[in-house]
Amino acid sequence: MKNNKFDVLVALYIFGIMVAELMGAKTMQLTQFSWLHLHASVAIFVMPLLFTITDVVNEVYGRERARRLVRIGLMVIVLQLFTSLLFTALPASARYAGSEGAYDSIFGTTVRFAFASLLAFAISEMMDVVVFARLRERMGKRGLWLRNNASNFVSQFFDSTVFIVAAFYAFGQPVGGNVSFLVGIILPYWLIRCALSVAETPLVYLGVRWLKPQKKAKLQPLETAGSEA
Repeated sequence: MKNNKFDVLVALYIFGIMVAELMGAKTMQLTQFSWLHLHASVAIFVMPLLFTITDVVNEVYGRERARRLVRIGLMVIVLQLFTSLLFTALPASARYAGSEGAYDSIFGTTVRFAFASLLAFAISEMMDVVVFARLRERMGKRGLWLRNNASNFVSQFFDSTVFIVAAFYAFGQPVGGNVSFLVGIILPYWLIRCALSVAETPLVYLGVRWLKPQKKAKLQPLETAGSEA
């Protein structure tokens, strides 16, 4: 059975989420200049793509279908979280015992980090859908580049802030020390993601142009599409 274009976008969206969840624990050094040492998760390369996909869907099919896409993403993260907790808790066979430590260190993400990721994703993606839709109501079809980047800047600020605060706030430390430390991480991380969002702006135009012709075929609602398979 031939996949339609929306199916392809859903597949890419889920792929980006799984890459961020499973491989995002690795960090890389971005710059080392005097006292300034900036590091970021490798997931920084796929997160702007997720917001780009929701903006494309929002532009072509509207807010409700974009929200459905976000809900699919949340379901994938929840399933991945509980599956990882279950699989790492299961005892290994004698033949696999030597690799158990490496397996657990890769897939045994702490509950705090996992829920921080889930909370940040839920808030930021819903924020992206709402901001983009509101701007489209006011601007119509004009300024797609502006609507895309404005919604991304706002949503990715919330994503960076919520995740870093939820994951790294030290409850035993003074509030002032926490604020200084967290702001020092949030601002450069957010600015880098904004820069990547701008760089990916042409993908929004390509995605909308690629997806729009199929809208004329009146894509079935998700709840009924499976009945004809």
